[in-house]
Amino acid sequence: MDVAGLTKRFGGLTAVDDVSFRIHPNTITGLLGRNGAGKTTVMHLLTGQEFRTSGDIRVFGEDPMENPAVLRRVSFIKESQKYPDDFTPLHVFRSAPWFSEQWDQDFAERLIDDFRLPVKRRIKKLSRGQLSSIGVIVGLASRAPLTFFDEPYLGLDAVARQIFYDRLLEDYAEHPRTVILSTHLIDEVANLLERVILIDQGRILLDEDADTVRDSATTVVGRRTTVDDFVTGREVLHRDGIGGLASVTVGRLTDAERTAAISAGLELSPVSLQQLIVQKTRSSEQEFENAS
Repeated sequence: MDVAGLTKRFGGLTAVDDVSFRIHPNTITGLLGRNGAGKTTVMHLLTGQEFRTSGDIRVFGEDPMENPAVLRRVSFIKESQKYPDDFTPLHVFRSAPWFSEQWDQDFAERLIDDFRLPVKRRIKKLSRGQLSSIGVIVGLASRAPLTFFDEPYLGLDAVARQIFYDRLLEDYAEHPRTVILSTHLIDEVANLLERVILIDQGRILLDEDADTVRDSATTVVGRRTTVDDFVTGREVLHRDGIGGLASVTVGRLTDAERTAAISAGLELSPVSLQQLIVQKTRSSEQEFENAS
């Protein structure tokens, strides 16, 4: 999937602002960002549910807008998924194969057991978590070559979310496909992600391999004067401290720089993906405010 110069405006609001990126085939990509950052709008554009203002989108080499050949290979599962009140989950799972050429009924039934979903209970009688599990089951059992999960698992409890992550990884290993996860639960999905795209205020802040992102920052802790001397001239992402101690998150360090820090009596610790995303977003907001 290739996106170039993509822009979407709603009246005077620019929801997506001239973004370009590539989603690599058969990878799990995290589309991350705050509420209102533009994540869902991007996914609506990629799946042909919104008309773009400008730019180019190629999914399987074609424009997805009003293109059945592309859209039947795409599954888009979102938190706000709606079903008729008089439907039961059984109705959903019986109709899902009509839209999913790769539907695996055996896998769906296993997932139904995993999530303990009452398939004969009417939709309007289900809890939020049970409704979420319907979307998760459809998204996994469809095995669409391109699958979007727009936070459909937020209604699940911690145990059910872990089941989702485990089943996704297990099935992805046996049946590789392109998966895009949009989520606020960054630390929970961090180990799933092979690539990270961070969007804020409609613009791409980060588009890199997840391993590269994880290695891109380090927190340096120690005596304030020693830390200040060490970080002088370096990219500082975050600074904190109390009394004579300081904790500063800096950009990537070389092996020699790490050795020098340890020799100076400083402690080095990795930065979680969630911490890094928060810090990148805050830096972007400060730059935006200063420019305004």
